[in-house]
Amino acid sequence: MNYSELRMNRYTNGIVLFYCFFSLLIQSCSKDSYNHHEIVEVETIIANGDEDYLNFSSEFIFNQDSLFTFELFIPPGHYARLNADPAAEQYYEGQLVFRGDTLSPVGIRYKGSIGAFAGCLSGLNFADPSGKKTCQKLSMKVKVNWLDSDATFYGLKKLQFHSMNHDASQMHERLGYWLFREMGVAAPRSVHAKLIINGEYSGLYALTEQIDGRFTRHHFADGDGNLYKEIWPLNQNGQAWWEKTYLTHLRTNEEENPTAEMIRNFAVEIASAEDDELQTVIQKWMNVEQVVSYVVVDRSIRADDGPFHWYEHRGRIYNHNYYWYEEPTEKKLYLIPWDLDNAFENIMDEVNPITTIADDWGEISANCEPFSYGPLEIKQRSAACDKLTRAWTHFIEEYQSLSEEFLQGPFSAITTDPLLDQWEAQIKEATAEAALLHTDALSLQKWKAGMSHLRKSLQYVRDQ
Repeated sequence: MNYSELRMNRYTNGIVLFYCFFSLLIQSCSKDSYNHHEIVEVETIIANGDEDYLNFSSEFIFNQDSLFTFELFIPPGHYARLNADPAAEQYYEGQLVFRGDTLSPVGIRYKGSIGAFAGCLSGLNFADPSGKKTCQKLSMKVKVNWLDSDATFYGLKKLQFHSMNHDASQMHERLGYWLFREMGVAAPRSVHAKLIINGEYSGLYALTEQIDGRFTRHHFADGDGNLYKEIWPLNQNGQAWWEKTYLTHLRTNEEENPTAEMIRNFAVEIASAEDDELQTVIQKWMNVEQVVSYVVVDRSIRADDGPFHWYEHRGRIYNHNYYWYEEPTEKKLYLIPWDLDNAFENIMDEVNPITTIADDWGEISANCEPFSYGPLEIKQRSAACDKLTRAWTHFIEEYQSLSEEFLQGPFSAITTDPLLDQWEAQIKEATAEAALLHTDALSLQKWKAGMSHLRKSLQYVRDQ
């Protein structure tokens, strides 16, 4: 199967998913029954202090030169319940084994949003994932600090294994986040990893860093500030939210009588500024080079399911897949990318029927009214209609300069091609092994087609 056929399958699937999403006639299936295995208590293992995971940092786990194998042991009863309702995202106790060390118990669950579960659960309503697991791989989260809030594993409290089910190249997350970091944007570290569950090789996953307090302390000089998930400083009407709304999205410092004063003051100043004052406000509250670099990378890799895609549904206009961090010493706000599995699409002749963005950077369509776009005519609003995004478009010279730096540096063929060659060689055997074991695993043929298309897409962007 060539990449055009793969793309046609994705397009067809997109139509089906979109129909399911908006159809009022389709209802979720009832959850399938499962075998009620006896629930057993998971052994508690006390570390002696000599274990590698207590004495090495997270740099060991996210070493780009290694392909590590992780093992999960989940009691049959727990595993049956996990597989019966993955969308519940409920933790069950199990064990994590890595390089001869066993952590027990840990919390284990499936993770994902609507897209992550698409095509992998038995329920029929795409918009409300339900039912039992039907794919070999689903994204998983392991909570190391299950019983002890201070417990860590190579400095981490959670591990995230992303299935990459919708990425034929298996490179979107790893390459995308690497490019962001190379341009000075705080972004998750991501590597490939093999995952064995109850003695069976499940397949190849993207081990992607959790964005939490451990992340902020690793990536920022002062990492003790507030971290927010998926709340834009301005609402769809261009105004600041009430403080309590920001706090509902807070992911750090929740127990420390937090205040959202910084992000709200930033939003108030943006909302009240005239267009010719916006650059000054941004320079006060943000690191200009960092946020413009974010834009350069995001638009180059077509991360069209991120903060610059403003969806419209039933009067609600929203974006997603990002975090905000308040650096308390600098008193600056930083935008952090998240969920890049659909990046590197909508390049050349490819169209993802759900995520496609109509406008080039800074353009406005339909006089800022929502408009239908793409094969499925999903409604969106131009990103530059958001006043904060429009403020960033004013940094034209910085955008041009950093675009040139990106193209001549991290994104250049002389840099990226050898990196892809290295990673491709690293995961080839693991990909082939999964294809032999599981009927729904990515075949070598499809993977090679995905890699070829990714390389062509990168060159296409360079040539533009």
